[in-house]
Amino acid sequence: MKPWFFHPSQQQHDTSTNSSASCRFQVRAATSADLQGISQIIADSFHSPNGFWGWAFPLLRLGIYEDLRHRLTSSAPHHLCLVAVDSHSTHVNPTHANPTHVNPTTNNLAGTVELGVRFSDNWGQVAKSFPYLSNLAVHTDYRRQGAASDLLAGCEKLAQEWGFQDIYLHVIESNYQARQLYFKHGYRVHKVEGNLNTVVFRRSRQILLHKHLTTDAISGA
Repeated sequence: MKPWFFHPSQQQHDTSTNSSASCRFQVRAATSADLQGISQIIADSFHSPNGFWGWAFPLLRLGIYEDLRHRLTSSAPHHLCLVAVDSHSTHVNPTHANPTHVNPTTNNLAGTVELGVRFSDNWGQVAKSFPYLSNLAVHTDYRRQGAASDLLAGCEKLAQEWGFQDIYLHVIESNYQARQLYFKHGYRVHKVEGNLNTVVFRRSRQILLHKHLTTDAISGA
């Protein structure tokens, strides 16, 4: 796989993020060495290890690990898993008198996201092939510090490098924090989706979001 890096110094961070965290994260393509950390971050973000279903958490994490491992080793021309790495974190010998705390599972991974190309005729005006963003997740220790913004910017830059001018993603209607993040970065509602499950079981609907990509949108200028 060709190395891919995105340096957030190219992006202007918004005032809602911690100013001391600006340019803190480097976004790069994930490697097999990141698999364990990525699967832990995704599992923690989308599933709870507590409660009645807590016993299934290790199985869910293992399933995430195996699915991602399969995608990373596939030959799909337009698929990439990105990670945001804390460039300020220092790996030290645990026997040092004052070691810096580093999670042995996630190391200095702050977050992750996947970008691929999907094909569909079912979303109205969406083109038959389009870049689709999924599995955006940030480690609990790094939330609200700019990692998610850097990962979004990395995906948008990559989509443009692939020759696309639009990008899409889904968000759960009840996930207000995620919706606020995407709206802040220029994503707009393309379609609100519902099915029988949303009516019978009163589950939240999925919202398909869309953003038209421009050079200014990527650079933050």
